[in-house]
Amino acid sequence: MGYFDLFSLKGQTAVVTGGSSGIGAATVKVLAEAGANVVINYYGSEDSAKAIRDEINGAGGHALDVQADVSKEDEVVSLFDAAEAEFGAVDIVFSNAGLQADAAIGDMTVEDWRKTSSVILEGGFLVGREAIRRFRKKGPRPEVSRALGKLVFDSSVHQVIPWAFHANYASAKGGLKLLMESLAQETASEKIRVNAVAPGAIATDINASARDTEEKRQAMLKLIPYGRIGDPEDIGRAVAWLASDAADYVTGQTIFVDGGMTLYPGFKGHG
Repeated sequence: MGYFDLFSLKGQTAVVTGGSSGIGAATVKVLAEAGANVVINYYGSEDSAKAIRDEINGAGGHALDVQADVSKEDEVVSLFDAAEAEFGAVDIVFSNAGLQADAAIGDMTVEDWRKTSSVILEGGFLVGREAIRRFRKKGPRPEVSRALGKLVFDSSVHQVIPWAFHANYASAKGGLKLLMESLAQETASEKIRVNAVAPGAIATDINASARDTEEKRQAMLKLIPYGRIGDPEDIGRAVAWLASDAADYVTGQTIFVDGGMTLYPGFKGHG
C-alpha cells in the first residue's frame, strides 16, 4: 500500500453523530472527501442534515441522513440499523454529539447537569457500545482497513482544563476521557482502535457569543498561542487521520487540536 493510500477511506462507512452542524458537519464532509460513505446523524436540524446529504451525493459521494437522540438506547440502535441497511458494515464512528447548559454552580439545576451528561457521557457510552458491537458483528475487512473498527470521541481541552461556570460540561468531558481509554484498553486485542480528538476554541455556533465582537475575539486569542481560532475542518482532518490506516498503531489517545491552548499561555514568562 502506497503512502497516500493509507489515508484513503474508500469502501468504508462512517457514522457521525451530531453531524448536521459545526464540527460534525465539517467532519462528515472531510470523511466523504476521503472516500467514505457517510451517515449524518442529527437531532433537530433536519434541513441542515439534508442539505449536507444532498451536497455530498451531488458531488458523487454517498450520504444518508438519520434522525436519532443519542441519549436514547433504542434510537442509537435504530441509527446503526439504518446505516447498515443503506451501506452495509459500519467501519468508522465519530461520537460527536454534545451540548452546553452553562450556569454558575449555585444556579446550576439538576436538569442542567443531566441534560449535558445525558448527551455527552451517556450518549458517548451508548454510541461507543453500539459501535463496538457492530464492529464485532461485521468481522475483519482487510481489503478496506487493517483495523476491525475505528471509534473516535469528540472530547475537549476541558477534559484537562477546569472550566468555572461550566462544571457540568467539563465533568462530562473528563468522564468521556476515561470512557475512551477504558474502551481502548478493553478492545485493542480485537484490533478495534478507540481514540479521541480534543478541540480547543473552534469557530462554531456553540461559542459564537464569545467572539461576536473584536474585543471578545482578541480575549479568546490570548488563550491560543498559535494566534488563530480553529476551523471545524481542523477537527475533521484529525478525525479522518485517526480513522485511516495511517494511524493504525494509535489507540487510547487524545489528540489535542487546540492551537496550543493546553500549553497554558498565561504562564509564559510568569512561571
